[in-house]
Amino acid sequence: MPSAELPARQALAFIRVALAALLFIHGVARVLADGVAPFGTFLESQGFPFGLAIAWFVTVFELVAAPVFASGRWVSPIALIFAAIYACGIWLVHAPAGWFVVGLGRNGAEYSVLILVCLLANAWAHRRRVSLPK
Repeated sequence: MPSAELPARQALAFIRVALAALLFIHGVARVLADGVAPFGTFLESQGFPFGLAIAWFVTVFELVAAPVFASGRWVSPIALIFAAIYACGIWLVHAPAGWFVVGLGRNGAEYSVLILVCLLANAWAHRRRVSLPK
């Protein structure tokens, strides 16, 4: 392994573990605050059928997939599912509130966009490389 490759891999692993911790805490907080049912109600108010089932899926996914993601297993598919979830969150909640999370705005999209970019970078870095027959 070239000398520059190891630090890059370690940095990517650090970002992956930090992301996993944030995503896991998000699910834990929702459960502890009894926020799953209100999340489901919100989704239904936005026109999604089975809002409560979707809310439970997202919450359980955060609790189960985040530790697996942190461990470095199934990184690409997990990152892509999280990316889809966060893209929906940006669309439904954060983009309508503007860009800034604090300061010049409140509850905006900037933090979620950063998470989305980090998830997509991890998915890309851990993608399966297919060799074409020669």
